[in-house]
Amino acid sequence: MAAKAGDDPDSLMALATVFCLRNLRKTMCYQGLRNRLLLRSDIFLPSEICDKLVNTYVELVHTDSYFEPEESFFQLFADPRSTRLTRVQLRENLVLDRDLEAIRKQDLIELSLTCCHSLTPRSLKTLTCFRETLVSLCLFGCSQIFCKKVGPPLACNEDSEEEEEEDRSASWRVLDLDFSFQGFNRLRLLNLAGLPEAVNAERLLKPLRSITSLDLSNVNLQGAAFLSQWRDRLASLVLYNVELSEELLCTILELVNLRHLDISREGRKSTKFQMSRKILTAVVQRLVHLVSLDISGLVMLDNCTVPHFEEAMGRPRLLYVPRRRHLGMVTGSKNEDQVLNAIEAYTEFRPELAHRAINQLFDIARIQHCSQLLRALQLVIAALKCHKFDKSVQVTGSAALFYLTNTDYRSDQSVRLRRDVIQVVLNGMEQYQEVTVQRNCCLTLCNFSIPEELEFQYSRVNQLLLKILEPARQDESIQRIAVHLCNALVCQVDNHHKEAVGKMGFVKCDQVMEFSWSALWNITDETPDNCQMFLNCRGMSLFLDCLKEFPDKQELHRNMLGLLGNVAEVRALRPQLLTPQFITVFSNLLESKADGIEVSYNACGVLSHIMFDGPEAWAMDEPRRDAVMDRMWDAIQSWDVCSRRNINYRSFEPILRLLPQGIAPVSQHWATWALFNLVSVYPGKYCPLLIKEGGIHLLEKVLELESSHPETKDMARKVMEQCENFKEDPMETNNGPEVNYGQRG
Repeated sequence: MAAKAGDDPDSLMALATVFCLRNLRKTMCYQGLRNRLLLRSDIFLPSEICDKLVNTYVELVHTDSYFEPEESFFQLFADPRSTRLTRVQLRENLVLDRDLEAIRKQDLIELSLTCCHSLTPRSLKTLTCFRETLVSLCLFGCSQIFCKKVGPPLACNEDSEEEEEEDRSASWRVLDLDFSFQGFNRLRLLNLAGLPEAVNAERLLKPLRSITSLDLSNVNLQGAAFLSQWRDRLASLVLYNVELSEELLCTILELVNLRHLDISREGRKSTKFQMSRKILTAVVQRLVHLVSLDISGLVMLDNCTVPHFEEAMGRPRLLYVPRRRHLGMVTGSKNEDQVLNAIEAYTEFRPELAHRAINQLFDIARIQHCSQLLRALQLVIAALKCHKFDKSVQVTGSAALFYLTNTDYRSDQSVRLRRDVIQVVLNGMEQYQEVTVQRNCCLTLCNFSIPEELEFQYSRVNQLLLKILEPARQDESIQRIAVHLCNALVCQVDNHHKEAVGKMGFVKCDQVMEFSWSALWNITDETPDNCQMFLNCRGMSLFLDCLKEFPDKQELHRNMLGLLGNVAEVRALRPQLLTPQFITVFSNLLESKADGIEVSYNACGVLSHIMFDGPEAWAMDEPRRDAVMDRMWDAIQSWDVCSRRNINYRSFEPILRLLPQGIAPVSQHWATWALFNLVSVYPGKYCPLLIKEGGIHLLEKVLELESSHPETKDMARKVMEQCENFKEDPMETNNGPEVNYGQRG
């Protein structure tokens, strides 16, 4: 049996790491004074395990809403005699100054700090503790780390937690110009993307002699000559969104050992620089070791075409090849391979470009066919995890997941891969209440087998759906999808899950009830099989329970009675409604004033179809048939025939069948009143429908029948006159707005 995409199991190391992090106090730690987490004295962990623990901890905090961060977690790695750290990747606001200070005695080789906005100049001081061992350093998006606090110095101790809290809440505007990389003699790879404009990059970098990889994306270079100090060493240079100049390009051409050069630009940023054939030829001919060049987003002159480019190169050595001028992100727009390459290359540090590439993947999955399903899913999942707080990535990523998990691709996906999709979808739903993200995520969940594939996140899913169904939410389309998911989640689960859902508030959530009955009203419309299924699934018991639980919920009563009207239209099912209990309930609802006339009208409609079966079908002593009919007459006469309706008829056929008969005159009267109301209030919509379906001929039959009541005949004439007037005056516009809460029952 062929393995499915993403079927590789997690390693024992990965499983054990996650288990330990979720159970720190039961495995490697104990709780000290003031709830502080302390490492057990008999624990000694090598760097392979410590690195894994720290990096997995950061990922869990970032992506798992149920994982609780530990305030003193990084203190566990303070003593290099019991723990060893060498390669650490930290990101976003999770990391504070004190966390970095906690591990300052470790001999770090690699340290990645990505978008750690809470770090201040205190952490610059901590960085110097790693200067003798550090080989790779990333400070991407950590602009605050170079800023001093505005205002006079505080009286409290610099290392106190109180000052740190004030530091983080203060305004940071003055640059710290005291720090330099003096003594970082082993540093080879450095990422300073987003360095504040006022920081002098040349002064900061001058002490570094051994750099082989440098990323200065979005940095304002006041001069470029200093780059030549690494002319014989630099193998990778990234200058994304750096303003290009003749001086800068001349300096780049001196870096003869470059293998990777990125001088690309975000397409919407203005620039004076234009790429010419002469410049491009010089780049590829002078930098003979170049194997990767990214020039996407640059303005290309007419003489700078792909054939000229390839001719200058002599052999294909470009990873990213532009197709035409002003294309924006030309990287990866040609085919699926290039699109996936672009997502992989840009996800971590360029979310704006990753977003565009994912949008390209969305089109491939939607219109064509994605042939590299596993890679595509893994890259989109990684992007959504990495940029949990980036709305544009969340929108395009969730949309792509919808198509990548649908029926066309489902058979090739493993349980583990689909669980990863569910996790990132739920992350998006938690983080963003925005309509597009919520809709995309809900629709993606609909691609899964429910409840089976969602059971491992059962409580979390239900809580998120409940939030969508809160009355304050206004987007009905999303709420309807949520209702579908709610119904599916509670249909085939054990009592334990049902009780859990009840405790969350599903039973008391009238919004869920209202939309659920509205959905049932729609799907039973002229569909006898669905009406039968409703009865088989104890639908009438639910109806009675809802009436009892929500006695004042008008919209709910309307929707329930509308659905039962659909059931009553099916002759074979009417005997199941003909019980003393149900008839009594329907009769009592005739007097309801809820939602205008809608509840009373729908209750009368149910009884009208039941009465149509004649007295011989009335196999009960109480309530008496004639007594119920009297209540129906009274109800109809109490209605305002000019009432605007919260209903939408697609066909009059079930009403018209009640007209040419004398066995139940009250049913005939209800049907005639319904037609008169609709053609009077909405002539533009319902006069043509009545004429089309032969209603005029049937109304003439009403006038011919001796059993028809005079009031009914008078109303039938008015209906015919209204339709005749409409034919004479086709410009009638008295339609008015309609609120279509459900289709006609």
